[in-house]
Amino acid sequence: MKKILAVDDSASMRQMVTFTLKKAGFDVTDAKDGVDALEIAKGAEFDLIISDVNMPNMDGITLIKELRALPKFKYTPMLMLTTESGLDKKAAGKAAGATGWIVKPFNPDQLLATINKVLR
Repeated sequence: MKKILAVDDSASMRQMVTFTLKKAGFDVTDAKDGVDALEIAKGAEFDLIISDVNMPNMDGITLIKELRALPKFKYTPMLMLTTESGLDKKAAGKAAGATGWIVKPFNPDQLLATINKVLR
């Protein structure tokens, strides 16, 4: 079973993402912000990380930079799931190491199709 870390400061968004992913057969761990996610990730292995961009304490782009600096996450797919759709934010995410970008509100089928594409 593939393990996914879902990071979002919105409890309702975490619940929706977690519900969608668990229903599709994934093992999901969630985190409330980048600091929480980084702490969890240091002590575990994940096949994919999905993160919001705008969060308190540590944003998603900084989180990806921190995770990419860890050898075990150098090649792990990382998706941004965010309301941000501006080209400057997408460029910053790509430069940090984001694998892909999905704009909220998400379509569960689109989310799962993207996940299955990057988890091959």
